[in-house]
Amino acid sequence: MAQQHRQRLLAVVEPVVAAGGYDLEDLTVSRVGRRHLLRIAVDSDAGVDLDAVAELSRGISSALDAAEAGGDELIAGEYELEVGSPGVERPLTLPRHWRRNRTRLVKVNAAGQELTGRVLAADDAGVTLDVDGDRQTHPYADLGPGRVQVELKRLAELPDPEDEDIDEEDDDEEGEDGE
Repeated sequence: MAQQHRQRLLAVVEPVVAAGGYDLEDLTVSRVGRRHLLRIAVDSDAGVDLDAVAELSRGISSALDAAEAGGDELIAGEYELEVGSPGVERPLTLPRHWRRNRTRLVKVNAAGQELTGRVLAADDAGVTLDVDGDRQTHPYADLGPGRVQVELKRLAELPDPEDEDIDEEDDDEEGEDGE
């Protein structure tokens, strides 16, 4: 019964999400007190724009209201609608997930071995990772779900100390007399 209910919700929500230029990544309904919480995760190759997601949320709400007005009770009683992106905690399972995370550091089980590497490329056949300088290509059939590793600052973005022309002694002297 729950699967039929989910399919009816998907039939209403998915066309609105697609028309907005997004992929529907997840749809869940849970009970929160006396209400239901309908969570919808969307993503696109261009990323998720907050203004566009707000508009998408209004479109989904209108579509749900229209379905309810047509006699199709999709969510009994009050509900809260939450539309957003899946975030970094989403496992990378589909080729589009891997493509969207090109250049990101990921952890994945590949052919029974746990690897951490940077996504260099992803196509319909598999993923190419840089694992400690070693370029490895793995077909999707050999991969478990990948997980993006949060990097606060990528090494390549850090300034090279050899490139900085800062003379600390000169800085101190200027600061003391204001010149």
